[in-house]
Formats: sequence, structure tokens, C-alpha cells
Amino acid sequence: MDRRKSLKSIVLGSVATGLLANGCKPENDETLPIKKAVHDPVKWRTEYENQELADIKEEGSFFNEYQKETMAVLCDMILPSSDQFKGASDANVVDFIDFMARDYDSESIQTTLLGGLMWLDHEANIKCGTSFKMASEAQRKSILDGIAYYDPEVSERDRPFEVNFFTLVRNLTMTGFYTSKIGIEELGYKGNMPNVWDGVPQDVLDQHGVSYEPEWLAKCVDQSKRNVIAKWDENGNLIS
Repeated sequence: MDRRKSLKSIVLGSVATGLLANGCKPENDETLPIKKAVHDPVKWRTEYENQELADIKEEGSFFNEYQKETMAVLCDMILPSSDQFKGASDANVVDFIDFMARDYDSESIQTTLLGGLMWLDHEANIKCGTSFKMASEAQRKSILDGIAYYDPEVSERDRPFEVNFFTLVRNLTMTGFYTSKIGIEELGYKGNMPNVWDGVPQDVLDQHGVSYEPEWLAKCVDQSKRNVIAKWDENGNLIS
């Protein structure tokens, strides 16, 4: 398995785990007051959800421009583009991370992100005499090699701060990319689609020495009519 496939498996596993952990939590209506709907709301969200998103956007950016540029360089080191694949910047991953920093109800994430960016520049200044974003790709890679591979036997709370920072950004980068339009296209995910059933596979029929009668097959398994909406009369009789 190559590096990009490995990263895909990481983010898909993380997303699935998050859905299992949070997808079925009950909500207490008394603690979630319904607010007035905002302009241009998404129809499938509740008024409360649309308002929450509007409030987050009104807060402005979490990162300043310098921090955004540094984060973009870091994210592109984690998931670079190539002739075959798009990269982190193509999916505006930094904007996703910025949004998550404001949306997630935890100051620890914000502290980790800002502190980690400061650590990168400090490390680059000491080792390379420049900022992280201005360092060469080889210099940046040498810095990241020291924090990208954590010991799974060591608990998160016992790992160095910079290691946890890189792990957080890597997870956010992969989540942001593979939940974006281009990331979903790369995965080949088409969403929920109606099943197309054209009968029992021929090899199974052959194993049991049976076959369909042509007339029955044409009548009951006609895929040319699968998108035709049936019409019924007022007595419940099928018209067409």
C-alpha cells in the first residue's frame, strides 16, 4: 500500500469512528434554542444549524495571513499534488481547518494549532535560519520527519506537544480533503444509489442447472423501465 492509500485508510477509519461515536447522540431541545434562519440557509439543515454556521462565519478567520500561508505549506507537505492527484491546497484544506478551529468546542485544539505553527518556525529558525514556510522542501521534510512518526505504545498525553500537533493537522488535512468535492471524486464515492438487479448471476444459475424463461425475464427484469414512475388509478390498479 502506497503512502496516499495509507492516508486514505486513516481518514476513512477516523470518519467512520466519529460517526459511530457521535451520529446517534440524543439532543436536548431545551439546550438548543431555535434561532432565526439566516440568509441563504441550506434547506436540509435546521434553523439552529444554519444560524450556528452563520455565527461562526461572522467571527472571521481564526488564522492570520501569515499563519494561513504556513499552514498551507504544511498541509501540502502532508498531501501534495501530483500529475495524477490533487493536493491539500486544491481542496482549500486550510479554510476547513480554520473553520474547525472556530467550530470545535475546545480551546485545546486552538492552542495546539497556534502553538504548533510557532514551534515549526522556531525549529526552522534554529536549524535552517529561516521560517518554516520559507525553508526548502528538504529542510521542511527534515523537520517533519522528527514529529510525523509517533510511538503507538506511548499514550497521546505522554507524547511531545509537537508530535500531537502534527497528528492533529494530518488528521484535519485528510478529513478536509476527502470530504471535499475533489476528494470524494478521487475516492470514487457516488453516494446512495438505487440497486440495479438484473436477475441471479449466470454462473450461479449454471451451478444449479436452471435458467430464466425469456418471457418472464423480459417482463420482470426490464432495466430499460427502471426509471419509469408507475401510475395507479384511484382504486389502486396499476395503469402503467
